[in-house]
Amino acid sequence: MPMVSHPRDAILPSTEELPCSDDTAVDNGDQNLLPNLLLFALALLWSERFDWYFGVDMAVYHTTGVSPKVPVVPDAFLSLGVERKKGGKSRRSYATWEEHNVVPVLGLEMVSHRPNDEYDEKLQLYQQLGVLYYVIYNPEFWQRDRHQPFEVYKLVGDTYRLQIGEPFWLPEIGLGLGRGRQIIGGIEQEILLWHDAQGHPYPLPEQQLVALQTQLLAEREQLQAERDRTATERDRAERLAAYVRSLGLDPDQIP
Repeated sequence: MPMVSHPRDAILPSTEELPCSDDTAVDNGDQNLLPNLLLFALALLWSERFDWYFGVDMAVYHTTGVSPKVPVVPDAFLSLGVERKKGGKSRRSYATWEEHNVVPVLGLEMVSHRPNDEYDEKLQLYQQLGVLYYVIYNPEFWQRDRHQPFEVYKLVGDTYRLQIGEPFWLPEIGLGLGRGRQIIGGIEQEILLWHDAQGHPYPLPEQQLVALQTQLLAEREQLQAERDRTATERDRAERLAAYVRSLGLDPDQIP
């Protein structure tokens, strides 16, 4: 896929103008739960650090694709050297040109019931963007896809190379990442966990998980409300533009 560059002096849209995701529904509950568990664990591990951001199901806008208005939407991503709260506020989306051109250092994709190009098209997108580590988690369909359940690709030069070892140590991040089992909501299951340099996992305290579930529910409701409001405003604007055109006027020429 050829790289498409955009002039630095081109007028780029604000994240206030761009959708926060692609509005694609998750294929299963774990696609929402597991990335949020990683986020919550990181908030505990790095509670005194404010130079990182971990996004879940959030649009990442960049200038290396066909258009700066066409994002890539990882199941999760981690960026270093940026504010946890941009300007003291929560992000609606992540635009590299608003983040001092910092691209994520890690991208995570979870393979679902319907294959979604995690091993080819998305790999090429992250490679083109310059994401250092690309992690594919495929616990159920790895045999169907002829891959391993957990794979880490590292950008070497301009090409991804499959790495060996699990948990895999990420020296640029200072953490390892791998699979583990833990009781979540009374049910033992496999999840993704951060690990230390010796390969020991950082398990999540049970009482913290209860707080996480409450927080995730509130954030999900808030996000849905924002999406509904955006859709309503867009529909109102489209109806208004259609009415103006019916009067024989060009809505783009109205001051």
